[in-house]
Amino acid sequence: MTSSTFIIAEIGINHNGDMKIVRQLIEESYKAGADAVKFQKRDISLVYSKEELAKYRESPWGTTNYEQKKGLELTLENYKEIDEYCKSLKIEWLASAWDLNSLNFLKPFDLKYNKIASAMITDNQLLAEVAKEKKYTFISTGMSSYKEIDNAVEIFNKFDCPFELMHCVSKYPFEAEHASLNLIDELRKRYKCKIGYSGHEKSGVAISFAAVALGATSIERHITLDRTMYGSDQAASLSISGFVGLVHGIRNIEKALKGNDKKEILEIERDVAKKLRAHIKND
Repeated sequence: MTSSTFIIAEIGINHNGDMKIVRQLIEESYKAGADAVKFQKRDISLVYSKEELAKYRESPWGTTNYEQKKGLELTLENYKEIDEYCKSLKIEWLASAWDLNSLNFLKPFDLKYNKIASAMITDNQLLAEVAKEKKYTFISTGMSSYKEIDNAVEIFNKFDCPFELMHCVSKYPFEAEHASLNLIDELRKRYKCKIGYSGHEKSGVAISFAAVALGATSIERHITLDRTMYGSDQAASLSISGFVGLVHGIRNIEKALKGNDKKEILEIERDVAKKLRAHIKND
């Protein structure tokens, strides 16, 4: 981890199973200055019941939940291509595993980071297996109570696995009044660890900027080529131009937060002060 804000471009399932879109999103994330791109990996037979998968759902892939979920999952060959492409660009990639099969699926890639999705923070078996890998892990805390976060932190501490909690609101998208950014400081005080921010807000990048100003050490935002594309996460995503603005703004905020911690005349102010105060004659 660097001392600057770690910026994750969450591709998630916004690729709609299309590797051309995957490569475009990786390339644009790299060009924007992201530190990493992120995906989601599920074994749909484990994550969803047979009854749920059999339900009617229209999608580009068919008329059942199974066909929709299957269409959004990338294959081993797809992930090999992702791995090679990210290495060629020298950008990190990671994925949130939603089950043990998916965690094992990702192991051969020897990724630097792990991610616990908010939905999985209550899965003690998955938490333990991820923690045993001892990779730096981002843990999202959406739709979670202190009791549930306490439990996750206890598991990661038990296995001496480095981690960072991420404040998160699990609504896609959500209005500004639900952001509760004050929790960044509260979580930092309670758990004595780094606190990032995983955002799904409707209102562009302002809330993410505020999170950085409040000390968030990582920012994760969904990205998309087109917010009107098919998919449940598209509306809560940033366009490529929006993500470029996010990265640029965060880096400027970091510069603005550095500097003197005491009030004094800056060197760049001296000539201005001399000119604008030339008429003042104090006895």
